[in-house]
Amino acid sequence: MLPLAVSSLSLRDLEYAVAVARERNFGRAAESCGVSQAALSEQVRKLESILGVPLFERTTRKVEPTVRGETILRQAEALLADARRMLEDARRSAEPLSGELRLGVIATLGPYYMPSVIALGRKRFPRLALRLLESTTDDLLASLRRGNLDAVLIALPVPLDGLVAERLFFEPFRLACPSDHDLARQHDVSLHDLASGPLLLMEDGHCLRDQTLSLCDSRTLSNQSRYASSLEMLRHMIAAGEGISVIPLLAAAEHTTMQGMIAYRELGEAHAGRTIALVWRATETRADDLREIAACMREGLPTGVRLPTA
Repeated sequence: MLPLAVSSLSLRDLEYAVAVARERNFGRAAESCGVSQAALSEQVRKLESILGVPLFERTTRKVEPTVRGETILRQAEALLADARRMLEDARRSAEPLSGELRLGVIATLGPYYMPSVIALGRKRFPRLALRLLESTTDDLLASLRRGNLDAVLIALPVPLDGLVAERLFFEPFRLACPSDHDLARQHDVSLHDLASGPLLLMEDGHCLRDQTLSLCDSRTLSNQSRYASSLEMLRHMIAAGEGISVIPLLAAAEHTTMQGMIAYRELGEAHAGRTIALVWRATETRADDLREIAACMREGLPTGVRLPTA
């Protein structure tokens, strides 16, 4: 068999196939790509013919990648990410700190930290356009490694194979309890007071859950009973009197007391908190830009957080 010529492949065809894999629907994929469904379907069939591999199982109910198609589509997604980076790098080479920056941020940080980041970015880097994505740590790191994000704002520690982390700040935790709870009448509280519970936790997949568990002993965990799908739901559960928890400092501002139904107390342990970092791929060609952005973030820290220790 003659070797397949690379010129037979089209980035556009790969983009269409990846869109189908993402949407699991030819109509939605065509809409996202700005073409007709008939044109997209024809180009995907052409790509399958060139490769000699069926990429999708098509039924009247669903569209799913084949086993071999899964591997090829992951490779196609990586190729498209490389092509996008090449274009962006070329565009930015003559004008650093410009163009798009695809930034991911964990859900327990984004709503409370990003407003200051956006304001700082517009002032210091006016030619830089932020494109934001909020998700869990694992999903953000997966997108970063695939090249779908340029950098992520997450809490350490995380596996950093092939990644670079610039520590930005240490964010203390606050104990949060209903305003009529016994702890609300105490001025000094500590992690041991979490044992008075019931302890409320975030659901699996949220790094705040793991960070909270790392601070607790077995007595505390025996009292836990309920889980929240988001930080705001956790706050509502506390206000409803279901239990107590820890809340990151930036999310424990005065206006988040739910009309006085929640009391926040400073924890006595200095280590009770998390370190926030800006993370990117070690192969990122914009590393100098990202280091400059990280340095700018450290200069404009929100009130209450502090520079991380080495």
